[in-house]
Amino acid sequence: MRKSFKYRLYPNKTQRHGINNQLFHAHILYNTAITERREAYRSIKKSINYYDQASQLKELRAEGLIQVANFSACQDILRRVDKTYKAFYERIKRGDKPGFPRFKPVNRYNTLTYPSYNDGCKLKNNKVYLQGIGDINIRLHRPVEGKIKTVSISRINNKYYVIFSCEVTKKLLPPTENSIGIDVGLESFAVTSDGNFKANPRFYKKSQKKLRVLQRSVSRKKKGSVCRKKSVKALAKQHEKIANQRSDFLHKYSFELIKNNDIICIEDLNIIGMSKGMLAKSVHDVGWNIFFKYLSYKAGNAGREIRKINPNGTSQRCSRCGTEVKKDLSVRWHDCPVCGLSVHRDLNSAYEILRLGTSLNPLTCAVGQCVGLEAD
Repeated sequence: MRKSFKYRLYPNKTQRHGINNQLFHAHILYNTAITERREAYRSIKKSINYYDQASQLKELRAEGLIQVANFSACQDILRRVDKTYKAFYERIKRGDKPGFPRFKPVNRYNTLTYPSYNDGCKLKNNKVYLQGIGDINIRLHRPVEGKIKTVSISRINNKYYVIFSCEVTKKLLPPTENSIGIDVGLESFAVTSDGNFKANPRFYKKSQKKLRVLQRSVSRKKKGSVCRKKSVKALAKQHEKIANQRSDFLHKYSFELIKNNDIICIEDLNIIGMSKGMLAKSVHDVGWNIFFKYLSYKAGNAGREIRKINPNGTSQRCSRCGTEVKKDLSVRWHDCPVCGLSVHRDLNSAYEILRLGTSLNPLTCAVGQCVGLEAD
């Protein structure tokens, strides 16, 4: 399986200029490839593909028209363009909003990928060699595992990082014989069937006051001025901090669940649809989609199982007797009139999710074998 390792780079002034220069020319190649595709369709009504454009690379590089140092990195840029167009055509087929591929401004093109390790990139003696840039100091806060397949250099708020995508073997955790159901929400981030209520950290909401001040500072500065650039940088740093806080929280909590349970049952939520309603800001802030992605890849690496359950009715059905107990969203307590179960509605949902998930277990006996009554 693939695993990514991200490290901070500490380039000197010359190396910083080299990285920025490579990213600048990469964005020019990206935009030129989009322009060529547009002009080809307008003039001769023909859609060109990756191979049509990649076949021109050697000639253009020989003429000095492409300044990206590594040839394979140029190919990767064209693959990005091709992937963008394929996604555009897929959205048209599905009937979604197409979103035609757009040009990338230089300040929004921040990643350059070397698709093959040892081809213009190499890790040696706590330094990373990148073709066209040189040997850059790196902070190896943890060892790189497995076989390095690709190397990407990324610029985030004038800080530089390198990402190694590695082929690693699975690290199976010892079995625990535990199963758990998880009901995610906005009041609590998650309620589990073992009775644990995980508080919703609300990182974005807690930072809104500071964000308003920073956004106001940006809006009051003259466009193109040095002061505006400083204000934009401060605002970007605050957004980066929020994203890092959320990612750290989700990593730690997902690992805790994977470590302590063999089977994890979750709802198969339509998060995209939920993020378009009146609770959109809160849904984006809580980060359910990222959380489920973290759970999925950690489970695959640890030999755990993730089971997705149809969310319809999990909060309206009694987990003990199955009676339908209608409740508005404002009703936070579940009281069953049939069996008398009285618990928090989210805890009842977690019980129900676990019940539905574990009911998917394989049969413990052969089909047709009597398991309840003995013949007289």
